[in-house]
Amino acid sequence: MSLPLLRKAKSTPGQGRPARNPEPAAAPAVRLVEVDEAHDGQRLDNFLLRLCKGVPKSHLYKAIRGGQVRVNRGRVPVDHRIAAGDLVRVPPFRLPEAPVRFVPPGEFPIVFEDDALLAIDKPAGVAVHGGSGVDFGVIEQLRRARPEARFLELVHRLDRDTSGLLLVAKKRSALVGLHESLRNGLWNKHYLVLVAGDWVNDRQHVRKPLTKWSTQSGERRVKVDPDGQPAHTIFTLKRRYGLYSLLDAELKTGRTHQIRVHVTSCGFPIVGDDKYGDDHANAAAAGRGFRRMFLHAHTLAVPHPLTGESLALEAHLPEDCVKFLQQLEHP
Repeated sequence: MSLPLLRKAKSTPGQGRPARNPEPAAAPAVRLVEVDEAHDGQRLDNFLLRLCKGVPKSHLYKAIRGGQVRVNRGRVPVDHRIAAGDLVRVPPFRLPEAPVRFVPPGEFPIVFEDDALLAIDKPAGVAVHGGSGVDFGVIEQLRRARPEARFLELVHRLDRDTSGLLLVAKKRSALVGLHESLRNGLWNKHYLVLVAGDWVNDRQHVRKPLTKWSTQSGERRVKVDPDGQPAHTIFTLKRRYGLYSLLDAELKTGRTHQIRVHVTSCGFPIVGDDKYGDDHANAAAAGRGFRRMFLHAHTLAVPHPLTGESLALEAHLPEDCVKFLQQLEHP
């Protein structure tokens, strides 16, 4: 539910008579919103982000910290967990007047769907959520396409340039259950990745701790750091293509950019990776018409969050990746 914009009314003069004074626009009022079962246990800031679409996060945080947003008449922190039946005081927010630059497609290839969750095959080049110059991510597009859905939340994330399996929860109980199984190491995630170079070992464990850092321009990066968080990836050689190698990457931990940094640290950057890759290898691939990062979330096995039954999902390698491998096979 979005709040109305405050706009100045316009008047059009009639022929031979003075223009009427426009009626003043009604000021938006404070709302009291009752939390339903679908949002029981959700963080207050995330609840407001969904409720007040288009309002910058910084404005919401300022309103919470300033006491304009209240829960059951009391002040609460931004990370407060709301409960079904709570009354949330929502002050009027002025939305930005900037026009929408891009009307997104509504749906993505569906791998699996039931009442609890949705598994899609995310294309490369699509962010999972809006922000940082992106108007619409996957979750915003899904919500736009399914206005009747009472609850749609990302379970995990994929890099913008990574394609493949992405899970979306359709119930809060499913979101909580999937997060719990992820924390307990019950997910089995495999990616297909093409690297530049002739990979040496048929099977190789890479255990290198990782830490986040930022460039002078503010771009987020990750690097190997002895004092970083533990990170473990198992790489299995699938096929050699001369100057390239196709690998299966099994994630034992889920650090940001983990696969990308691990292969680069071993001397085998991912083809098309503009952050950690090799410029010459990327240019050579682009010369063959391949202009994306070759990293694809291929298979995912998880316990169903409500039934506990094993759920095995697979997203086939995208057509552009298949065609590029065919070129390498028959140069």
